[in-house]
Amino acid sequence: MSGDAPVRVENLPVEDPDDEEAPKVAISRRGALLFGLFVASAVAFLYFVLPKLTGLKDTWSRLDNGDPTWLAAAVLFEVVSFLGYVWLFRTVFIRGRTKVGWKASYEITMAGVAATRLFAAAGAGGIALTAWALRRSGMERRIVACRMVAFIVLLYTVFSLALVVGGFGLYLGLLPGNAPFAITMIPAIFGATAFVLVYTTALIPEDIERRLAGWAEGQGRSNRMIAKVATAPASVASGVRTAVRIVRDREWGVLGAVLWWAGDIATLWAAFHAFSGDTPEITILIVAYFVGQLGNVLPLPGGIGGVDGAMIGAFAAFGVDIGLATVSVLTYRAFAFWLPTLPGAVAYLQLRRTVAGWREEHQAHKAILSEA
Repeated sequence: MSGDAPVRVENLPVEDPDDEEAPKVAISRRGALLFGLFVASAVAFLYFVLPKLTGLKDTWSRLDNGDPTWLAAAVLFEVVSFLGYVWLFRTVFIRGRTKVGWKASYEITMAGVAATRLFAAAGAGGIALTAWALRRSGMERRIVACRMVAFIVLLYTVFSLALVVGGFGLYLGLLPGNAPFAITMIPAIFGATAFVLVYTTALIPEDIERRLAGWAEGQGRSNRMIAKVATAPASVASGVRTAVRIVRDREWGVLGAVLWWAGDIATLWAAFHAFSGDTPEITILIVAYFVGQLGNVLPLPGGIGGVDGAMIGAFAAFGVDIGLATVSVLTYRAFAFWLPTLPGAVAYLQLRRTVAGWREEHQAHKAILSEA
């Protein structure tokens, strides 16, 4: 069997997830205080101190004269981006009978995105929350893990290809725009390496776990530990094969990954237009956007400061006026990062009620079976 089996969620799941609690973030009062101080200081620096630095004060005054039409367009583009995210989610996870409808899909994705942006660890909070909700819907743990990998692979394949095409295209003169080596070729090489490493895992034999288990049987503790650790690449390989199969089957929902990134980039593009008619070349805009997103790997809550600074720096390296880049990027981040946080928090509360409803249905069904 290639990848994972089709998800069949019956009334009574094979695994009983009712006792699985929502993922919690263990944080002390001191940790919460430091977290709040960091966010507050980062926001204060980005939105109040940075614009007053030499050469930026006059540009920051453009906020009062931002074109409301383009600002409204930025909001609409961000809505389109999230629609693409939900579309991709349903394409990857919702296969066969399931309790997860469009409403629950919205709640899971919005709550997951909010968790990703509020906590560090490269999105681990959002992944844990999404996995918990899907498990509580009755989906098997193995299926959730496999399809989570497939979802991430499809989403970040677009990211990697954009770095490769944009970086090499600019540096080799195939695309319009100046091409500093550090922010064209290095990100392109990074994207190409990540692409090759991830998709090469699909070559791992599908029965590798069975082979490892047979090898470790009757062996020492160290061999069993090695076999257990070595199953992680096998799980990744299963998810990659699932992603490849979804693409090969020409499922239209794969375009949700493109829509997610394109809508977000369009939000940045609209932010530039709101403050100036002299916007960067679209190729430069795209490459600088994706280079800036690499700031998410920094252990900062939501990439605050890392993404903003990397994106502004990338635009400056491309020769874009730093004042315009600063005001445009920070406006983009207000729409793309801060604005969705509130509906994401509301979606989390709604999701908990939805999950509680699933649990009640499951418990009622088990009571009927026990009486039969």
